[in-house]
Amino acid sequence: MAEFSWASRSPLEDVLVVGAYGARDVEPGISLTEVRNFDLIQMMARRGKWAEMASTAKDRFGVAAPDVPKAVSASDVTLIWSGPDQFLVLSKGGKHAMDILSQAFSQSASLSDQSHARALISVSGTKARAMLAKLSSLDLHPASFPIGAAAATSIDHTSVNLWRGNDRPDGQAVFNLLVFATFAESLWHTMLDAAAEYGVDIRLSEELG
Repeated sequence: MAEFSWASRSPLEDVLVVGAYGARDVEPGISLTEVRNFDLIQMMARRGKWAEMASTAKDRFGVAAPDVPKAVSASDVTLIWSGPDQFLVLSKGGKHAMDILSQAFSQSASLSDQSHARALISVSGTKARAMLAKLSSLDLHPASFPIGAAAATSIDHTSVNLWRGNDRPDGQAVFNLLVFATFAESLWHTMLDAAAEYGVDIRLSEELG
């Protein structure tokens, strides 16, 4: 019998080139960073079990599970609202991986491992809102979309989970988005086209923001 060996790879492996892109005669107004090698678990409360799931989540993660469109973070995990009675668990290092959470939430939730099914892209820079405004109908003004705000929305007709993380040390806002792996390459090209006029700094990271 033939033996198969599966090696995970980023859906952006063939298209992401670290370095400058677009306008070169200006300071880059956009930073696009792909974050790789993370754990991502979709949590959905079973019928009538939201309160039980939320209680277990508070004990497990040390923060209240989001029941409205927002993202909440503890030292080693971010919980991202993804719809009524459901959220995503984003982490690294295996502490909140599927095999562990499936035991903790066995009585209250259905879980799905999305770690290799999504790409995680971070957008920041002085022109981040201007670029995203070309592709999204969301109002990303700080008054409407503050730190911790989240949405299950679309970017140029591609479904994404979008949330605002903590600002960079220079005060620039950071927008994180998770996109299904199947659509990641297409969305990446779309964002590059939208960002090119501002100048783009493309990076890779192994660290969650």
